[in-house]
Amino acid sequence: METRFKKTAKIFDIVITAVAAILSVLIVLYGVVHFGLEETWPELVLNIFYIACLVMIVMYFFNRMDTNRFNYWCSISAGITVLLRDVLFPPALACYPIRLTCFTLSVLLVCMLTYFYARKDWKSYSKANLWAICGVDILIATLYQIDIMWFEPFDEYTNYMLTEIWIRPTITYGLVACFVTETKEKTP
Repeated sequence: METRFKKTAKIFDIVITAVAAILSVLIVLYGVVHFGLEETWPELVLNIFYIACLVMIVMYFFNRMDTNRFNYWCSISAGITVLLRDVLFPPALACYPIRLTCFTLSVLLVCMLTYFYARKDWKSYSKANLWAICGVDILIATLYQIDIMWFEPFDEYTNYMLTEIWIRPTITYGLVACFVTETKEKTP
């Protein structure tokens, strides 16, 4: 099968990202089985969108999806996960300033995804715009991790939550890695 990317470093970058995201999704699915559906159904819903993004990354990687469809559907899937997990149903964090900061950054991330990814002339944005999206998502996950590690009681559920919060930044990094390469290349 012919891949979209020719440079070994870019192929390695996207493959490692996809493998990490797949392992994380599998861990979260195990957590759903282990802790029960009553307690973890929101993560199961989010995993549907994460899996959709991973499938689209693989399809895009192997030239089975064109750039415009990849752009549109990955933007929708990532935006829905931000909207569901961080804006509409935000987790109850123990530290109020961290909770408020995460909520504000999540709204910013939804706006950034809408502005940068949902435009018709999507190739006009820069690499800095793309990396800003990834950076905001990583910052949100870092703040969640700080709250969970320092302010929340540590229990069996903690490791599961720490894995779950890093899935979306991993997928966002994979999406940005695909788009950064695409902005350099000419589409047919």
